[in-house]
Amino acid sequence: MSRYTYPRELRLLTPADFQNVFNNPPVKAVSNEFTFLAKPNQREHPRMGVTVSKKNAKRAVDRNRIKRIIRETYRLKQHKLAGFDIIVIAKPGVMKLDNQALRELLDYLWRKLGKRCNQYLLK
Repeated sequence: MSRYTYPRELRLLTPADFQNVFNNPPVKAVSNEFTFLAKPNQREHPRMGVTVSKKNAKRAVDRNRIKRIIRETYRLKQHKLAGFDIIVIAKPGVMKLDNQALRELLDYLWRKLGKRCNQYLLK
């Protein structure tokens, strides 16, 4: 049975982890509201980090809402992703979306990223 949790080992924690993904990521999934960057890791499970800047979401409550929904969708999709380090970057249009639209867009982007990661591994 799969465990749908979000423990510490499924997170990018250090600036070095983030910088490793930012430096030349081979897999991307992009929309007007988000950019997903992914790079293979040496683990059997994916890890994720999130960035939502004050420039894109002024209030802390808005940034926290966006991050909470991103983490929730990742938690449910993590078993379909290969061993990649993933960074989710929120862009300026993210504040125009309500929670339902945000979830639908993120589900689409997780599927898109999963397919691209699998194609990358088959090369």
